Amino acid sequence: MATSTTSRSAVFAASGPARRRRRKRRSRGGDNWWPLVVVGLVVLVGVAWVRSTERAADDDSCVLPLSSVPLTSEQVGNAVTIAEVGYARGLPQRAVVIALATAMQESSLRNLDYGDRDSLGLFQQRPSQGWGAPHEVQDPVYAAGKFYDGLVQVPDWQTRDLSLVADAVQRSAYPHAYGQWSAMATELAATFDAGERPCS
Repeated sequence: MATSTTSRSAVFAASGPARRRRRKRRSRGGDNWWPLVVVGLVVLVGVAWVRSTERAADDDSCVLPLSSVPLTSEQVGNAVTIAEVGYARGLPQRAVVIALATAMQESSLRNLDYGDRDSLGLFQQRPSQGWGAPHEVQDPVYAAGKFYDGLVQVPDWQTRDLSLVADAVQRSAYPHAYGQWSAMATELAATFDAGERPCS
């Protein structure tokens, strides 16, 4: 009997701490719900921020009536600068159309501080290819002027296909992509030529 009692005592002694340890593990596991709540709140805040940013962008844009291209005020402002530089040089509307289509294809009419390799600015001009210093090609007035400098050197630029003329200046990997913005550029140039501003 003493042996049996001793054995049971040994079993209880061995199992007691294990049971307590298991209960403790369950207790600790029950407290692990709060990181999930924190993650959920972070996700909700992120989604709300993205949606508010999208709404702000939508509020800052308009759609050109003829070409149906949406533009933000930033894009319109850059288009105005490109047109002003061209007209200040006495260039015809055709030059402005080509410049606007080119800038739309290259940067979506945004003054980018990044690009393929060292390409920068509205026209994605590369300092390493002699277009100017990085800070210069990111100056919209300078960048537009450099584009027009190259444009007027292209033979028959006033009558040749827009994509071919633009590519002769830019040397793009996608030489036929510029033409898709011809209607938009023509609409913008005509608006500027009439002394008006789109999206106003």
